[in-house]
Amino acid sequence: MEGHNSAESPIYKLATTPEGIVDSLLDHFNSRDIEAMLGFYEDDAVIINTSGEPKRGKTEIARELQQSFGFGLPIKIVNRNIYSTDNLAALVLEWKIVGTGNNGEKVNITGTSSDYAKKGPDGYWRCWFGNPFGVQVRSLF
Repeated sequence: MEGHNSAESPIYKLATTPEGIVDSLLDHFNSRDIEAMLGFYEDDAVIINTSGEPKRGKTEIARELQQSFGFGLPIKIVNRNIYSTDNLAALVLEWKIVGTGNNGEKVNITGTSSDYAKKGPDGYWRCWFGNPFGVQVRSLF
């Protein structure tokens, strides 16, 4: 885990500007390496799962990532908005995972996320709150 969490990793670099967060996310996610992807998150990060439930911390986030990585397909992202202050960035991203999955079945998953990233004391931006289906209305019943 240590090598991939390092901001100096030549393969999975963390962003030094808010504008670099999406490229960093793409590199980390498309590695399809859970340990590498976890380096993109703050230690106490929260991710909202497909049921709308918050999952906190890298152990729970790893469980959620297993589902997306299980398809064996890359993610594509269109950056809609990034708003930032000194150390906090709000992102609205359209994303999709499309193709034929590892099991031979067609995959077509899309969403518009509402995410937040924080700039750490080391100067690198990491995801602090991820809501991949941020604008999706979820049924309460």
